[in-house]
Amino acid sequence: MSSKEKDGPNTGHLILKASTVARAHTILAYTAFISALTLGLLLHYKNIVKNGVAGYPEEWFPSVSATIGDWYPERNVFQILIALTSGPRLMLVSLLYYLQRSQESSLPAIVFVSGIIRTLSCGGWVYITSSDDHDVHDVFMISYIVLNLPWMIGGIYSTSKRCPSVRKKRSIIASTFFLSIVPLVYFFVQHKVHRIPGAYTQYSFFEWGLIFLDVLYDACAEEEFRINDLHVAIGDLKSVNGIATPTQVKYIHIGGSPSRQDRSISPKIRSHSVQDSRTLLTNMLSCYRPYVSFTSDIYLSYIFWSVFTSLIPTLFYFSVWELAIAGSELALFSTLSPIWLSIPPVLNWVRTRSGQATMHLLSFIGVGAYILQSPLHRLFLVAFATSAAMIPQVVTWADNPAYQSIITALGLMLSSLSKHVNHSNNPVWPFIDERSGGYNKEGLLLAILALYEFFTRPDEGARPFDSEKNDCPESEPTTHWILGALPLGSFIFILHSLLADPSTLIAWSWTGYENGRPRGPLPHLHGSLTLLCQSFGLLIAIQAMKSSKVHLLANPLWFAFGSASSYAMYTYRNWPGYLGGLGLSIFIMGSFPLVLHNASSTRAVFKTSFTAMLVYCFLALANVWTVAYAFVPGGVYLRERTDLVTIAQMACLALAFRWPALGNRSVGASSLSSTVFSCARTILTLISVLGVLATLYRLPTTPVQPFRPGHRMLRAGIWTIHFGIDNEGRDSQRRVMNLIRDMELDVVGLLETDLHRNVYGNRDLTRVIIEEMGYNVDLGPGPNSHTWGAVLLSKFPIINSTHHLLPSPHGELAPAIEAVLDMYGTAVTVVVSHNGQEEDPLDRELQSRELARIMSTAYPRPVVFLGYVVTRPHALRPNPYEILVKDGNVHDVDQDDDDRWCEYILYRGLYRTAYARVSRSTVTDTELQVAQFVLPRHGVGVTNDTEAARYLRSRKEELPPEHWFPMSYYGNQRWGGVNGHFYHVFNTPLYYAISDDAEI
Repeated sequence: MSSKEKDGPNTGHLILKASTVARAHTILAYTAFISALTLGLLLHYKNIVKNGVAGYPEEWFPSVSATIGDWYPERNVFQILIALTSGPRLMLVSLLYYLQRSQESSLPAIVFVSGIIRTLSCGGWVYITSSDDHDVHDVFMISYIVLNLPWMIGGIYSTSKRCPSVRKKRSIIASTFFLSIVPLVYFFVQHKVHRIPGAYTQYSFFEWGLIFLDVLYDACAEEEFRINDLHVAIGDLKSVNGIATPTQVKYIHIGGSPSRQDRSISPKIRSHSVQDSRTLLTNMLSCYRPYVSFTSDIYLSYIFWSVFTSLIPTLFYFSVWELAIAGSELALFSTLSPIWLSIPPVLNWVRTRSGQATMHLLSFIGVGAYILQSPLHRLFLVAFATSAAMIPQVVTWADNPAYQSIITALGLMLSSLSKHVNHSNNPVWPFIDERSGGYNKEGLLLAILALYEFFTRPDEGARPFDSEKNDCPESEPTTHWILGALPLGSFIFILHSLLADPSTLIAWSWTGYENGRPRGPLPHLHGSLTLLCQSFGLLIAIQAMKSSKVHLLANPLWFAFGSASSYAMYTYRNWPGYLGGLGLSIFIMGSFPLVLHNASSTRAVFKTSFTAMLVYCFLALANVWTVAYAFVPGGVYLRERTDLVTIAQMACLALAFRWPALGNRSVGASSLSSTVFSCARTILTLISVLGVLATLYRLPTTPVQPFRPGHRMLRAGIWTIHFGIDNEGRDSQRRVMNLIRDMELDVVGLLETDLHRNVYGNRDLTRVIIEEMGYNVDLGPGPNSHTWGAVLLSKFPIINSTHHLLPSPHGELAPAIEAVLDMYGTAVTVVVSHNGQEEDPLDRELQSRELARIMSTAYPRPVVFLGYVVTRPHALRPNPYEILVKDGNVHDVDQDDDDRWCEYILYRGLYRTAYARVSRSTVTDTELQVAQFVLPRHGVGVTNDTEAARYLRSRKEELPPEHWFPMSYYGNQRWGGVNGHFYHVFNTPLYYAISDDAEI
C-alpha cells in the first residue's frame, strides 16, 4: 500500500496535537503576566505599588492593572505576548466546542459563544487601560468577569464523561475563582471607600490569584484533549478509495484542496446538503425556543412586579401633598380585581392563551403611563393596569404553582436588581421618566417582544420545559381556602415591604458612625448581599423541588428559622439586625413554592386570591398607620407598633406550614424538567454577580473631599425634599443632585427622606447623589423608627453620629441626626432635624429643648444646625426660636431675615461669610437655604463673636471669588436662574466680611 493510500493524513502534511495548543496558550498567558510583573518590580517598583491612598512601604505589592498598563517596557512586552496568546486561545475555544458539541444540548454552543466574546473582552481591557479610558476599561473588565460564569460553569457541565478528573479540576478551580471574589471585593471597599493604607496590597494578591486561576482553568483543556486523543491536521485528508477508515484518533481537517471525492459530488447532492443545513438551522432555533420562552416569562413577571409596586407610590403622592385623605387611596383596592374570577366564564377565558395575553397587554398600560404629565391621569392608568395584572397572575399561581414560584421569584429579583443598578429606582416605573433615570421606552418594547413570544409559542413549544402542567392532581386533598389565602396575602406583603429593594433591610438596621466607620452595612455598598441571600434562599427552594423534598420546607423548624430571623431583624441594629434580615430573606425566598402550592391546593381561585389580596391591603394600611402621620385617620391605634404588624404577617404565613392541628396536608411534587432548574440556577447566578459588579462599578474612583479644601471653607444647606417626589409626581433625585452640585454644598441636611416604605416605593433618596458626586452619608433613623426621615450628606469624614427620636407625645415622630465631622482637622458638630407641626405646640417645645441640650452639650465645639423648626424669627418661649438660640448657645445665620417659618440655619464657633435662599422650582414645596462658613485656624476659636463683628455686611466683589455663589442663579420667575431655581427673598446671596482680628 502506498503512502497516498494510507489511512489518515498524508505523511507530508502537518499534524498537531490539540493538547499542544492548550499548552501553548497556558505558557504564553503565564509568561505575559509573569514577565510584566517581573519587569515592573525591577524597574518601577515604587511607582506601581503607589495608589491614591498610600505608597511604599504601606503598599508593597502591585495590582494587575498597575503592572500591565502604566509603564514602559512592561506594558509593551505584556501586550505583545497577549497578542501571541490570542491565536491559541481562539483555537482552544474552537477545539473545545468541536469536542463537546452535542445534538441533545445547546450548552456547548453557549460556552463557545461566551468564550469568543470573553476573548474579545480580554483584548478590550488589555489594550485599553484604565489610564487610557477608565470607563471603557471597566466595561470590558466587567464583561470579562460576567462571561466567566457561562464559560466556567457551562464548561464544567459540558466536559465529556470520559474525563471525570478534568471535570473535578475545573469544579475546584471555578469554585476557588468565584469564592476569591468575596475577599477581593472586601479589600477593594476597604481601599476605595474607607481608604485604609495597605488594603490595596491585600486586594492585589486576590486580583493576581484570579488571573492565575483563570489561566489554570483554561489549562485543564490540555488534559481533556490528551484523553480524547484530539489532533489537528493541516492539509488534504485522503483515505483508501475515498472511504474513511475507523480510527481511535480524532482529526480536525483545516485547509488544503478538496479531495477528488469532494469534487465529484453532484449538484443534486449539494442541493440536499443545503436543505439539510436549513433543517439544521430550524432545529437549532427550535432548541433555543424554550430558553427564549423561559426568559420571556421572567420578563413578564418583572413587568408585573414593576406595575404592582408602582401603584401605592403613585396614589400616595396626593396624600403627602394634601396632607390629608385625598380619595386617591381607594386606588389601592384595584388589587382586589381577582373578584372578577368569581364569574366562571371570566376565569375560563383568563386560563386561555389569548385571555392571558390580553390581560398582560392591558397591564402594559401601567408602564406606558409615564407619557402622561398629570399625576391624576397616571394614577387612573396605573390602577387599571394593576387590576389587569393581578388577574392572570393569580390564575397562573393557582394552575402551575411550581413553575410560577420560580418565575415570580426571579421576576421580583430582577426588579430588585434593576433598582440596585439604577440608583434604587425601577427604570420602568410610570413616575420615572428619561429625566429621572427611566428606560420606559426600552422596557415597554421588551415587554411587547416578550408578549409576542408568549402569544406565538407553538402548541408543543408553548410550555417551556412542561411549565404549564398542573402539579396539583385532582386526587390530592384540598386545603381550606382560608388556610391558602392568609399565607399568600401575608407573603405578598412581605415581599413588597422588605424585599422589593436590596437596601430596605439595611435601612432597618442603620444607626450611624462610630470612630470614623459605619456601625453597620451601607445601602450602596452592601445591598448586593441581600440579592445574594435571596438567590441562596430561592436556590434552596429549587433544590427542594428538584429532589421532590418540598415537604421539608413545610417543616415547622423552617418556619422557626424564619421567625427567629424576623425577630432579630426587628430587635437588633447594625450587623446583627441586618444578618437577621438576611436570614428572613433566605426564609421567604425559600418558601416560595410552599406558599404558592398551598394556595393552589385550595382549588378555589376566586376565594383564595381575593381574600389574599384583601389581607395584603389590610397589612399595607397597617404599615402606614405605624408612622402616625397626622393626616391618616386611625393612626393613633397602631402608632409605632411595627411589632404588631410583624407578628400579624408571620402569624398569617404560619398557616402554610404543616402543623399537627391543621392535619397532614400534602405539599405536592414538582413535575418540572431538570432544564428549568438549570436555567433558574443560571439566572440566579447572573443576578447575584451583576449585583456585586454593579456595586463595584458604582464605587467612587476618587476620594471624597470638600469643594474648596485649601481655604478651610464649609458650605452647608438644608432642604425639605418631600419624599423625593416633585410637583409633577415624578422622582426628583437627579433634580436635587443638580442643585446641590451647582451650589457646591459640602454638608447637606435633607428632610422627609424615609422612603423605605411601600408608599414611597422602597427607594433610597441619597443613592444618585452619593454615587454620582461622592458624599459620606448618614441615612438617619430607619423605617422601623416611624419618622418622616432625615439624612446627612457630608464631604467631610463622619467621626461619630447619633440618631435621636425627639419627644413627640402627641404629633408625628421627629427625627434628628447629631454628627461630629472632621473638617480640616477640627471636630465640628452638625445637627439635622425635622421638628413637629404647628398643630402640636407641646411637641415643638419639647423637641426644641432636646435639640438645645444637644448643641449646648457640644460646647465648645463648633456647631452647625440645619433644621425644620416651624417658628417665627425671634419668637419667645415656648416657641422654638428662643429655646434653640439661647439655650443651645448658637447664632441665627441672619437675625434680620424675618421672612422665615420652617427652615433655619444656626451656628457657633465659625465665621459666616455668605447666606442664600434658593427657590424650590417644582422640585418640592420648600426652598433650599445655604450658608457659607470659614473655620478658624486649627486650635484657635472665634476671636471676636460680638454682633458687630458678625454682621459686617459686604458686597461679593469685596470677598475673594471662592466665596461667591454661582452667578447663573440670579433671576426670577420670568427670566434667569437654572431649571426654575433662582435666588429669591433678597434676590441675591448675602455676604459678610470677616473681622480683621480673626485668625483663619
